[in-house]
Amino acid sequence: METDDAQRVLPFQLQFDKPLASQIKLAEWNPEKDLLAMVTEDSKLLLHRFNWQRLWTISPGRSITSLCWQPDGKAIAVGLEDGAVSLHDVENGKLLRSLKSHAVAVVCLNWEEDAQQIKGDSGSMTTYEDRTSRFLPPAPRVPRIQGLVSGDAGFMDDSEDSFQELSSSSQQRFNILCSGDRDGIICLSIFGIFPIGKINIHTCHVPSSHIDQQVKCQLLNASIYKVALSKDLCRLIVMCSGELVKNEEESENWQMAGHGMHGSHCLVLDTSIFWNRKNELHQVAQQASNIEELTEVIRASLSIMSKQWSDAMNTFHEKFDSLSNLIIDHGLDSSSQEEFLSLLGGSRTSPPVHQFLVNSLGEVGVKRVSKVVCGAGKELQLIFLNHLQPAAEIIGFRMGELRGLSRWRARYQSIGLDETLISNAAEKVGMIIVQVEWFMTLLSSVVLQFSNFFNWLLKCIRLLMSEPSDQLLPYNSELVVIFLKFLYDQDPVRQLLESSDADHIIEIDVETMQRVKELVQFGGFSDCGYLQRTLAKQFHQMESSKICSEHAKALSVEIAAEASPVSLAVPMSVSYYEDASQAAVSYQQSCQGRFVDYVSFQVPDDSFSNISNCVAIIRGFTHDSIAIKNGYTSLEALLLCLPDGYHCVDLSLYKESQIVLLLNETTTTSESSGDACMMIVQATDLPFVSISRSTCMDSWKLHELKECIIHLQLENEKVRSIPHFVVAPLAVSSSRGVACIFAARKRALVYILEEDEDEVSEAE
Repeated sequence: METDDAQRVLPFQLQFDKPLASQIKLAEWNPEKDLLAMVTEDSKLLLHRFNWQRLWTISPGRSITSLCWQPDGKAIAVGLEDGAVSLHDVENGKLLRSLKSHAVAVVCLNWEEDAQQIKGDSGSMTTYEDRTSRFLPPAPRVPRIQGLVSGDAGFMDDSEDSFQELSSSSQQRFNILCSGDRDGIICLSIFGIFPIGKINIHTCHVPSSHIDQQVKCQLLNASIYKVALSKDLCRLIVMCSGELVKNEEESENWQMAGHGMHGSHCLVLDTSIFWNRKNELHQVAQQASNIEELTEVIRASLSIMSKQWSDAMNTFHEKFDSLSNLIIDHGLDSSSQEEFLSLLGGSRTSPPVHQFLVNSLGEVGVKRVSKVVCGAGKELQLIFLNHLQPAAEIIGFRMGELRGLSRWRARYQSIGLDETLISNAAEKVGMIIVQVEWFMTLLSSVVLQFSNFFNWLLKCIRLLMSEPSDQLLPYNSELVVIFLKFLYDQDPVRQLLESSDADHIIEIDVETMQRVKELVQFGGFSDCGYLQRTLAKQFHQMESSKICSEHAKALSVEIAAEASPVSLAVPMSVSYYEDASQAAVSYQQSCQGRFVDYVSFQVPDDSFSNISNCVAIIRGFTHDSIAIKNGYTSLEALLLCLPDGYHCVDLSLYKESQIVLLLNETTTTSESSGDACMMIVQATDLPFVSISRSTCMDSWKLHELKECIIHLQLENEKVRSIPHFVVAPLAVSSSRGVACIFAARKRALVYILEEDEDEVSEAE
């Protein structure tokens, strides 16, 4: 009877089986919504609903090497082969921000938020109050390139402007994006956009043993597999490969003697600075992230303004350069400016000028060029007023806030907010504000002179054609002379805007420079050369100025590393779960002990002489001696020996008590005829063995784990047979209780892990 019941019910209900246009190499479920992000072999990013409806598809044009979701599910981070990390909006896939923190491929990503809201020292809830709105209008957005005068409002739609949600909400939880590359570099960014630290695992000192002697080692040629930040942000587990050698001057001899330990390693790094200085980091990151956002507004504004003005000037020169050719054709030895000045002075009109004004240019041509040039000037003025100027002013205000925080050295110096650097950056912002005002004055003057010049030309054309000119706008003869001498063949606006001309030096008279130097004594800018720099050059200096010291940028000086040279290989999984037995313990007293880490990985067959096909599970790896003394779980481990005839394709921890194994038959001769199965093992029922803590962590690598092997049998576990040869990845959603499995023959199968499938129809 029991056998009949067992045959009637299948574990895990199959929700659907869908064909795929391309094979999937990465897949992650949204932590908050029924959405599945997938990356195809040709590096297209797809987003599907649970019912397999596709929401959008994007192609970054570069190979995608890693993937992870923002903790609230509103954005997705994509690691690329060229070292960039791009953030995309969940609603439409729009690129929100791209970071270039790495030089090589980003092979793993992990985005974690603080498990609790930010608390003050008194324990009451406190959040950072952004005071900018009290004194300044709302922050401007990036202008559109179409322009403002032509009817475009110049702002992106509200639905498109979701980047601000990454950083602007003062109520959002503190979160950190970790990214690791194949060269062993880990970058950490608050809110995913403000870089706060960089770790080079080659510099981490790893305690080990050599001939019964304690030594400190380092990793050579290290590459990172996976990074996982704990829920409390106090510990970072790093799974990597490399050669473990004795550090410093003895490393070469140790390695050459054959004592180097080449393989995969597991490191736990102390990142408790994120907990101890959470309030300070949150405030600094919020201000700095908004500064970066506004810096992007200035950069885009300068770029758009430069393009619009350049296009207008090209139109002007295309028309007026033909006058020079006419002068040469008539055998005259004069310039266009001289011919126009002669016309302005009332002298005889030369044949080339007459031909140019009446035949080549004409009244229609003057009006068209005037509309293009003066229209571009008006567009630049609107971009200036609505985008460039307010962005610079708000950056100045926020930089002042940061300068005030930097003077509270007891709280902010430890996170690298350096008063000297922030003061220098604030000065650069002040200079850009002065340059912006100067640019607006220059632009208004140039547009006015162009308009006056075109009004004079219209008057001249009417007179040459003996037509009435009473209805035309008046002009100023002195401004025409100034225009012909200083603006006709020069472009000061373009020089200020274009980055290619950023090294152009603006000539300043001696008296003005002397006054600028005297102002230093009264609190003026210590850098007196800012008036000689173009707007583009000044912006570049502001953009490159730092607010945090290198001490904070290299968090490895704050991090202590301990390691377990356990041989690791993909597939692997790292997860953190709350220790329910310790829920009553104060969170602040033992933040790193409240959560238990589970590290699971396929053990290479050559790790044991007579045992193969094993999966290792380790928990409590991040707990230090203090946490264990307070009653938290000590380091525990065991080995799961997989059933005969199967090998592990991928694995994932499901909730805090189960591990999901995806297995293929080893007897399969081809992908078209192979079968597979999905197995769930109850981790709470497994007899974990406590591993003794010692200075040298490698003592348990083989000896202690070898004594705690559990042999899995298909008939004793919860197993679902899959009539396909399957491939990684295995995408499991703990919050939704579903698993997506990909077959080698381009199919996607979604199973519900919480339900069983009854083969007997209820209708019968």
